Amino acid sequence: MRTMNRWEPSRGATTLQEQLNRVLGDMLERAGDESNLTPWAPAVDIFETEHQLVVKADLPDVNPQDLDIRVENNILTIRGERKFENEVNEENYLRVERSYGSFSRSFSLANSVKSDAIKADYQNGVLTLSIPKREEAKPKQIKVNVATPAMAAAAGAR
Repeated sequence: MRTMNRWEPSRGATTLQEQLNRVLGDMLERAGDESNLTPWAPAVDIFETEHQLVVKADLPDVNPQDLDIRVENNILTIRGERKFENEVNEENYLRVERSYGSFSRSFSLANSVKSDAIKADYQNGVLTLSIPKREEAKPKQIKVNVATPAMAAAAGAR
């Protein structure tokens, strides 16, 4: 047998509202915790040309003095820090989506590059590292000599 309860719209809505608030609050709290645990890693493009390997890293608002670029055991490491702006009172921010703090990116370099001749350039918030290739790693074109039929016949007669 089924019991009937009187329907009270406000009772169900309050419970549903409380449940939604709790679920959304938990999700936002977890997302905040995860973003604090996830280190900031700037986006990087790496490409190669005939003569060099090029690494480009997006580092807007990073002071060049806060960058540390090293090569140890053929591992290129870019370290730095983007500091939170103290010019604006923290309470005045409506939204903060950019990441701040220390970062570190490391990449293995092939033996075919001259790691002691890296050039670093920082313009418009982009760090560009140009790593020249060793001579033996650069492509070499081999010229093919083409003999005319008369030359081939003369060479065969000898």
